[in-house]
Amino acid sequence: MKYVISADKSKLDIKRIHDYILNESYWGMKRTMEETLTTIENSLCFGIYSKSNEQLGFARIVTDHVFFGYIMDVIVFEEFQGKGYGKKLMDFILDHAVVKKLQTIGLKTKDAHALYEKYGFERIGGSSVWMAIDKQVLS
Repeated sequence: MKYVISADKSKLDIKRIHDYILNESYWGMKRTMEETLTTIENSLCFGIYSKSNEQLGFARIVTDHVFFGYIMDVIVFEEFQGKGYGKKLMDFILDHAVVKKLQTIGLKTKDAHALYEKYGFERIGGSSVWMAIDKQVLS
């Protein structure tokens, strides 16, 4: 299936994103629609779509656009999972002009460590959930 990835928030199927996060994710089971709307409004968002504009997945990053970004809500809707769309979405995000220049990119995951390690994320300390790409040299 051909796909398109866009940072255009007007294309997002916000109801579907919210329903997935609320009912399918392990991290957002108590999130309200108002909270979902606020997170989208205040984040750099990415949607992946079929040629017919059906949304296949979503991710967002909270960032200061210079030093730090935090990747959140990476989802591929159930019927599209296992087809590489999550990887395509991560490739696009990490190649985005804003994200490429960030010094540190963090995320939390309970179950996708192997996926994120392929992109250079490393576990932070002894944490079972925190991961980061850290290019900032502290001297």
